[in-house]
Amino acid sequence: MQMNPSAEAEINENYLVKRIREGDNTAWEKLVQAHQQPVFRLSYLLLGDAADAEDNAQETFLRAWRALDRFDAARSLRPWLLSIAANLARNRRRSSGRYLGALRRLAVHLPQASNPASSSWIEERTEQSSRSKILWRAVQALPYGHQQVIYLRFFLDMSVEETAQTLGTAPGTVKSRLHRALNRLRQVIDSDYPTLKEWLE
Repeated sequence: MQMNPSAEAEINENYLVKRIREGDNTAWEKLVQAHQQPVFRLSYLLLGDAADAEDNAQETFLRAWRALDRFDAARSLRPWLLSIAANLARNRRRSSGRYLGALRRLAVHLPQASNPASSSWIEERTEQSSRSKILWRAVQALPYGHQQVIYLRFFLDMSVEETAQTLGTAPGTVKSRLHRALNRLRQVIDSDYPTLKEWLE
């Protein structure tokens, strides 16, 4: 019987965590490489600035390294890392006025990350058309909690269960939050971005 890829990845992650706890730095590098893209993406989506996103991603892995002894290896690693990234991004936004400035810059052009590998996903997704940029701006007009659940479910393509783990809540709560977030997004599009309506239908 063939094992499904997600179960295989989980076993591999458990092995890596075990090796890291035993002092294997190569195992840590492999773990970072496996998760740096989603951590950077979520950081970028929440902060809107490439430099801030890179700082946030680095801080996420630093926090994870320090807390790895307390990590429950029975859990999936990605939701845990993304919850750290989301919490750090929220704190960064609260303590800095740069977020609003970054949003204004987004209206003019998409900034480039200093790491081309990290920025390639953003470039591909947001430069496909002007509509995708407008849709991203519409999402960023939502309250932080609405943005977060939309980014996790649709931009990072996480399941309801993974999103629930990342947010530290129940799957049913994720579904209701998502429902409210999408309703609010429709209202924002109707009032501020009516040109998107026909494209989304």
